[in-house]
Amino acid sequence: MRVIVDHRQGLAWAGSLDPDVVNDTVREARDNAKFGEPDEWYGVATPADLNGARPPQLDLWRDELTKVPTDRKVRIALDLERATKDRDARIRNVESASYGDALSEAALANSLGVTAYTRRTVCSASAVALADDGSGTQTGYGFDAGRAIEDLDLDAIPRDAVERSTRLLGAKPTEGRRIPVILDPLVTRSLLGVFSSAFNGESMLKGRSLFAGRLGEQVGAPHVHVLDDPTDPRALGAAQFDSEGVPARRNALIVDGVLQGFLHNVYTGRRSGAGTTASATRGLGSAPGVGVRALRLEPGPKSPAEIMRDAGEAFYVQSVSGLHSGTNPISGDFSVGAEGLIVRNGEFAEPVREVTIASTLQRILLDIVDVGADLTFLPGAIAGMTVLVGEMTLSGA
Repeated sequence: MRVIVDHRQGLAWAGSLDPDVVNDTVREARDNAKFGEPDEWYGVATPADLNGARPPQLDLWRDELTKVPTDRKVRIALDLERATKDRDARIRNVESASYGDALSEAALANSLGVTAYTRRTVCSASAVALADDGSGTQTGYGFDAGRAIEDLDLDAIPRDAVERSTRLLGAKPTEGRRIPVILDPLVTRSLLGVFSSAFNGESMLKGRSLFAGRLGEQVGAPHVHVLDDPTDPRALGAAQFDSEGVPARRNALIVDGVLQGFLHNVYTGRRSGAGTTASATRGLGSAPGVGVRALRLEPGPKSPAEIMRDAGEAFYVQSVSGLHSGTNPISGDFSVGAEGLIVRNGEFAEPVREVTIASTLQRILLDIVDVGADLTFLPGAIAGMTVLVGEMTLSGA
């Protein structure tokens, strides 16, 4: 329950729909509002905020997932573990093999006539392989996700985990230099996660976005397009409504490298004058915040193999470490640990570990040369794909 009384906000929640409990929760929320600080911009969504928009017609529910017995789920995880171990003699162990699913259903109503209902299913499976040929242990992962088990490529998961771990065997540090960098889809996803705060309207209002004051400016290469599109049913974060009941919409954030706008909920939209972009996010007991639901780069025409072929000598980043400690989302400073492989003549060459890649977030956007066609939808709110960045500083860790 969320109430606004005299420009003060009160929240309360309960784990029951019993009428007496619901009434007590309303009273508690109203009482909590008495202790809140007044803010003229507090308010719930109104029909005017919807601006006549209708929710997208999305089929996000797979009824068959509700009928999967637990023993089948356990068997999937055990089969993944066995298949990963058996695939290559150099696999010494499997750090983890897992299957998980989620079925969510939510309804929202406010006193001004805004109502919303949505439901969706998601499932995923993964394996993490540990390879060792005497030169040291290397880790590799395989994963897949979808809305039903039938969406999962369970054969590809152990194959990818084994390939990613064994190709790093014998990895060593390399000499420091400026070099083109190819980002693996999961690394791109992590990097976009850092960028997501820069598009947050709340961060912008507080002056904590690296894009603050840059609306309409060139912030990326001319072929860079960034969007948050929860209306795309392929995205596992897709939704018909945001957390305030506003119909979801496609939000173009960067078009042709030019910053188009920020993401807003009702509060930040009113305070900034931009209006809501249907980007409210919230937990059961929290006030609405602002967040992405299906953030991604617009894919380009090239496959990962074509990007590697055209990159010349480059460093393929398979994984990064220290992303949050080594990245400042306000100043844009970026320096993280990395491991991967040198790319030469379009092929993977020597594996590399214990190195650092460094640049700035602003420079990375401007230096993007290619965005791959391999759009990879992952659990959560951000998708990945292969990306070639013109140059970064590579140095020994």
